[in-house]
Amino acid sequence: MFLSVTQLSFAQKLVLFTPAEQQQVSITTPGIFSGGSSFTIDFDALGDDEYSFPLPVGKATVVNGQALNITTTKGDAVKAMFDGAVRMSRKSPQYGNVIVLRHDNGLETIYGNNAQNLVKVGQRVKAGQTIAIVGEDKGKYSCLFAFMVNGGWINPSIIVDPGSHRLRNAMIQCRKVGTHVSVSVVKSEQAGANSLDPDHFKEDPFARKSTVKLNLARISKAHWAYPLPGGNVISRYGGKRRHSGVDLKTKPNDNIVAAFDGVVTKSSPFFGYGNCIVIRHAYGFETLYSHQSKNLVRVGQKVKAGEVIGLTGRTGRATTEHLHFEVKFRGSRLNPAMLFDHGKRALKKVTLTLSKSGRIR
Repeated sequence: MFLSVTQLSFAQKLVLFTPAEQQQVSITTPGIFSGGSSFTIDFDALGDDEYSFPLPVGKATVVNGQALNITTTKGDAVKAMFDGAVRMSRKSPQYGNVIVLRHDNGLETIYGNNAQNLVKVGQRVKAGQTIAIVGEDKGKYSCLFAFMVNGGWINPSIIVDPGSHRLRNAMIQCRKVGTHVSVSVVKSEQAGANSLDPDHFKEDPFARKSTVKLNLARISKAHWAYPLPGGNVISRYGGKRRHSGVDLKTKPNDNIVAAFDGVVTKSSPFFGYGNCIVIRHAYGFETLYSHQSKNLVRVGQKVKAGEVIGLTGRTGRATTEHLHFEVKFRGSRLNPAMLFDHGKRALKKVTLTLSKSGRIR
């Protein structure tokens, strides 16, 4: 959990709500500023089981800088974003079947346009727990989702990336200013600590020393992704045929995602690779993705880890639809298994010693 000392008493009272709190979507939160005029929320401190996007396979768009409209398919389950308690669960004229959750971190989240609410007022819920079934609006199935602090709606893009569905790796400060609440980012991604985004480095990490240690366990989950979610290895790195990467397979035209934050340096057909994408990362790392049926990014584009960059195909020298994935460090290929545990589809929790000359140990 990520409660501050001043918020503990507030969290213990979450299951008790007044009639007004149960009826009104936007309403002040009693005691939220009892410990002072501001409090902070550190999203980087969340554990794996303490966050869930409301509709994990939905497509999210920002509406008027105040909410997310998340479209999906009929019957999809709406999930609680964080741990908390149900403050409101009713049908309203403006939002249809709507649920408001009050969370232990001081935020509230709104889930509107539900076909059916599955939780009751006062009930404690966990992040990722199903709380509703998505509803229909004008022939589309969607959920209207929003964040509130003390009854005021805030821009969801401050907290979550609508494209990747991932939390921003940031700390926000909520400060009471008169009758309003000002929300600002007081800490964002720190260079080298939890990201391979080259834009976070003001100078070459090897400018002052010949070796640098990189602890992969410190790379936040918001800043890495397995390049083919759900993919299985059909051809490993090296071997008798000196395979230059690893081949991953799921199904034709499946989503390929960026493994780390970076900048696209190639997005075009390339000899036997077919449709090929190369992304430049920090420290001199590059990742390559090939045989796509379609590339979805352009040269010079900045991408975030987990962002869809192409679709699996069999262009170039390929006998089946799959992703050929390579990793380079300062111009030299390396086994992607140095970074990824393919069985778990996860980043390894190891510390690498990177050499300016291109060696890794």
